[in-house]
Amino acid sequence: MAEPKRIVLRGGKVRYRTVVDAGLDENGKRVQLTITRDTKKEVLAERARIEAGRSAGTLIVPNKITLGEWLDQWLEYKRRDVEETTIRTYRLALVHVYDQLGHIRLQELTEDDVRDFVDELVAAGRRRGGEKGTRLMVSTVEGVLTRLRGALSRAVVRKLVAVNVAAEVRPSLADKKTDKRERKQVKPWTVAEVQTFIRGIQQDRLFAPLLLSLMGLRPAEVCGVRWVDVDLEDGLLSINQTRTMIGNHRVLEKDTKTASGERVLPLPRGPWEALRVLRLQQAREKEAAGEAYTDTGYVAVNELGTPLNTRQLREYAYQMMADLKLRRVRLYDARHSVLKTLALSGVPDVILAAWAGHTNAAFTKRKYVSIEAEDMRGAAAALDVFHDDGQKAIV
Repeated sequence: MAEPKRIVLRGGKVRYRTVVDAGLDENGKRVQLTITRDTKKEVLAERARIEAGRSAGTLIVPNKITLGEWLDQWLEYKRRDVEETTIRTYRLALVHVYDQLGHIRLQELTEDDVRDFVDELVAAGRRRGGEKGTRLMVSTVEGVLTRLRGALSRAVVRKLVAVNVAAEVRPSLADKKTDKRERKQVKPWTVAEVQTFIRGIQQDRLFAPLLLSLMGLRPAEVCGVRWVDVDLEDGLLSINQTRTMIGNHRVLEKDTKTASGERVLPLPRGPWEALRVLRLQQAREKEAAGEAYTDTGYVAVNELGTPLNTRQLREYAYQMMADLKLRRVRLYDARHSVLKTLALSGVPDVILAAWAGHTNAAFTKRKYVSIEAEDMRGAAAALDVFHDDGQKAIV
């Protein structure tokens, strides 16, 4: 191997230089690095380090790719593994990253850069849904961080960077406490509110689809149910596909969100009977409409057979809530009410997760089962055993 070349700079300073093969870049192009040091010994040491790293597969080759450019590549890579709707969600989550950090070279991004970004995002990251420049929810910022960590982890695998500088960055404890204090969390309906809603919509033509939401189905699953998925003889409902929205304006028909989301549920008595009634009603509507009727095979349709999308179902439910003077909650939040009721009723964790379409029961309970004071009333009653004698003595 050639010895380092001795060079004399314009001012007379002597330095040593050599070129070393560093392997291939992302595009398979040969990369050569120029090493320039004050002494021959330093040049040889750096060359040895690069060659050793190349042999061990740990060498990080210098490159000029920016964080924004890498995020574009990462999103394209993720298309192999996730749905189109998920890619759109990822891109929206990374909007702030593109804007504030995207210009920084990937190899120059530091943990301090990411931490300062997170602090600023919490403090003044809101763009819509409120006054621009006001605080952003910590949970939203954590979602942004999750996507950024994923992209940087992939960069580590591809040996574009040595470490994931976002791995240990979190919103500050002070920000979490402020967020908890200032954010009013909308609570899912209580059992009594669910009962009021059911009683109030019994005569509505969409009674059955709305009851499916109150079985714990996601709105996209409700809109995706077809009559071929409904077994009215044995009372079974197969969930095989969804009809979701992209950007709240385009419908996408696709498989369930995950493999575990594809499931068969036994129908409770109420939805079972409501589906029987709806089946007969749609037959009458089809006969009355004649050629104007579009027979799509979906359960949640209008009077002419056109399938409802999640936005239409949501707005319809909101109107019903307003008419019944009930608290307005998202249809998706009905899922929380259902799964919490199942959990508090003693349904085994494995059944709870399967009903929700999850593989992990711990996740189901952590995300959907929040315990309120009234839920613990039975525990308080159990503790009355300590006070029974005292009460009798008072009487």
